[in-house]
Amino acid sequence: MTDEHRTPRPEDDAARLGLVVVGEAAALHSGDEAALDASEQNIRDTIDEMIDEPLTARQEQVVERLVSAGGTLTAGLSGALAAQAGRSVDEVLEGAARSVVWQQRLADERDDAGNQGGGGQREDAGGQQRDQRDENGRDED
Repeated sequence: MTDEHRTPRPEDDAARLGLVVVGEAAALHSGDEAALDASEQNIRDTIDEMIDEPLTARQEQVVERLVSAGGTLTAGLSGALAAQAGRSVDEVLEGAARSVVWQQRLADERDDAGNQGGGGQREDAGGQQRDQRDENGRDED
């Protein structure tokens, strides 16, 4: 069986949606109408590719609004965190995207360990970023 025929795991879907939300947040922060339009189209395309049965028009609107609201929330929190940490919003959003990808990798490793008889210990997806601090607790650049 090839990868194109395998059923996506919930972790894969969550990671994909997480990256769509981060993309929406980046588009909102950019203020670029073309980026916002592309992000909205990406939301629609992602939803269309992930569903098994067609949604009603209302269901599709609700899902699109949920993802968009997640992007708005992510944009606001990223802006606040960037201001507090003295970082750019882009750096914070890149960190969010890395965390999403890292969490998916951890899920893959847990699945692999589970298939080999191991328990697969759950790890913190944000740990790879927190570990990059010097002895005074400051981010290493």
